[in-house]
Amino acid sequence: MSALTAPRALVARPRRAPAPRARRRTSRRLGPGRAVPGGAALGLLTLLLVWAVGSATGFIDQRTLSAPWTVVGTTGELLSQGRLQENLAVSAQRAFLGLALGIVLGTLLALASGLSRLGEALIDGPVQVKRAIPSLALLPLLILWLGIGETMKVVTILLGVLVPVYIHTHNGLRTIDSRYVELAETVGLSRWAFVRRIVLPGALPGFLLGLRFAVTGAWLSLVVVEQINGTAGIGYMMELARTYGQTEIIVVGLVLYGVLGFGSDALVRLVQRRALTWRRTLAD
Repeated sequence: MSALTAPRALVARPRRAPAPRARRRTSRRLGPGRAVPGGAALGLLTLLLVWAVGSATGFIDQRTLSAPWTVVGTTGELLSQGRLQENLAVSAQRAFLGLALGIVLGTLLALASGLSRLGEALIDGPVQVKRAIPSLALLPLLILWLGIGETMKVVTILLGVLVPVYIHTHNGLRTIDSRYVELAETVGLSRWAFVRRIVLPGALPGFLLGLRFAVTGAWLSLVVVEQINGTAGIGYMMELARTYGQTEIIVVGLVLYGVLGFGSDALVRLVQRRALTWRRTLAD
């Protein structure tokens, strides 16, 4: 039987290649993932739990570190006596004054250094030298110059704030894309319009990052300066408690400093998220 007369069923047909199986698309997230609800307070609650369990089981000696419930009771007593409010008001005034002056001065120096080669030559070197010298190392000299009053305390806080604001704002200025500068020159922007539309928005991320370091540095400097011949403030209250061996009051002061620092940083981070909504980063 020839192939021409063979039934169709017997005619060899070319075999079709099997259809490729659809590959399952796997979506693998390489970023940090979704935000954990209440993640900012999770580590603090864990630390508090360890502290409470250690105090309850006797693992942490009460004479070395007072228990959380003892600290809460002491805080209530200090509030009822009015001592905590008075000392906190004095500390907050010093911190905010030094912080405000340091932010203004650091920002102005960063603008002068970031927008001018001559300004950078005159300003950047001394600021970098100050960066290598801790503010607390300057205390003996500041005491000789300014005495032991409020001026010395505010200036010490100012010096602790100025450097991070300057460093990060200056870096933000110098990392602005040069194409924006060329565009501003092409459209003929004035100097003020260039600063307002290009420089300030471009330097804002660096400034806010420096502000986070600055608010923490303000409270760190305050801890020390208030224990030098102070008559009021949280640091003075802690130093007085050390004299009388009142561990619980010292821990109250430490917890208060920690809460103030954490709250200030959280506030700056909130401003950072609201002000930089146009920027998409890994944190988002």
